Amino acid sequence: MNESGTPTNLFDSHPPSGKSAGPLAHRVRPNSLDGFVGQEHLLEKGQPLRLAIEGDVLMSCIFWGPPGCGKTTLAHIIAQYSKAHFEPINASTTGVPELRKRIAAAQERLKIQNQPTILFLDEIHRFNKAQQDFLLSFVENGTIVLIGATTENPSFEVNAPLLSRMQVYPFHPLDTHHIQQLVNTAICDIERGLGKYRVTLSDTAMEALVRIADGDVRLALNALELAVQTCKPNSQQIRHLDAEIVRRAAQKRMLRHDKAGDEHYNLISAFIKSMRASDADAAVYWLARLLEAGEDARFIARRMVILASEDVGNADPQALLVADAAARAVEFVGLPEAQLNLAQAATYLACAPKSNASYLALLAAQKDVRQKSAYPVPLHLRNAPTQLMRELGYGKGYQYAHDFEEHIADMECLPDALHGQRYYKPTDIGYEAVIREYLEKVKNKIGRTD
Repeated sequence: MNESGTPTNLFDSHPPSGKSAGPLAHRVRPNSLDGFVGQEHLLEKGQPLRLAIEGDVLMSCIFWGPPGCGKTTLAHIIAQYSKAHFEPINASTTGVPELRKRIAAAQERLKIQNQPTILFLDEIHRFNKAQQDFLLSFVENGTIVLIGATTENPSFEVNAPLLSRMQVYPFHPLDTHHIQQLVNTAICDIERGLGKYRVTLSDTAMEALVRIADGDVRLALNALELAVQTCKPNSQQIRHLDAEIVRRAAQKRMLRHDKAGDEHYNLISAFIKSMRASDADAAVYWLARLLEAGEDARFIARRMVILASEDVGNADPQALLVADAAARAVEFVGLPEAQLNLAQAATYLACAPKSNASYLALLAAQKDVRQKSAYPVPLHLRNAPTQLMRELGYGKGYQYAHDFEEHIADMECLPDALHGQRYYKPTDIGYEAVIREYLEKVKNKIGRTD
């Protein structure tokens, strides 16, 4: 760093060695905080993370966010600002033996040169519990400053003892203007970008790149580079890119999704909550997102079957049949045709009247089952297939409902200790209003009071 505190390797002046080769996204990576695009909530002037980087006092931390939002780039920028030795490794290709060597070297540097080590561990979520535990003592005693990068929720993927010693910085997907800025920089950069090709980009081509990126600038830059390389220049040696050229280069837009990670749960959560909120438009949108991202249709169908009972319930008993039919259609018809069945079920569930009375009844009953005694089944409700059982009183006093007027028997079916307990409290919404009226009729008929 120079006297003003600015790194000597600046994005706009002297690129580091190796930046003339490799993919475009790698070549045009910035080397300074001023050149970094995005994550303003973390890196605007005066923000704690920026101050820690500029003051070279950064503590162990985790960068958590989706792919292509700058986690690795920022780690390498930190290396430019710090006097510490920078040691980058990837968790998917590193084991404990290799870690021992890196830690031993860090201990030697700290002892002999009094130089700390920043260990940048990309994809930290790929380390198992034993590997993470191995790092714990060295983070705690200051042998290393650990910077972990992950696309997965650290609450689930990083051991609690290690996580408690690290600050988590959430990274956001890049916005449209961030992608546009980085694309324009790549087009204009002669040394490391595509400036030598003399590229012009139509508005529709830029829009296509932004859609392809979906917050991941690497996807946009990869598509841009291939589009430029495969586009024939005109007579003035200018390569004009339109949306069709960009789309051909990208082939297929891959939506950000991980069937076992955060985005998987975020999307299915949005889908379920949209149906619960009776927003059919949002339900269909999130369904389309799930399907386009390759989500398992059986998983989607199972969640709708659950919602049919949890959130619609007896307000519309038909909802469970519709959801079940969609689940069966997925098995019988398969994709892509079963998408229609899923869409029909999703819109039906979204538009159905809602009641969680059955769900609340179950929760209340489960609470009593768990917190109170396991009361015996009343004798009159017990089956009596043998003479001995009949002599013991099994079945005595049982009233067969169909022998009574309107098929209503005046008989308590709960244990004596729970006499009068009411778990199911139907609402006055949809068909449940009919059920409520019937239960009131039963109560009045037998003279039961709550």
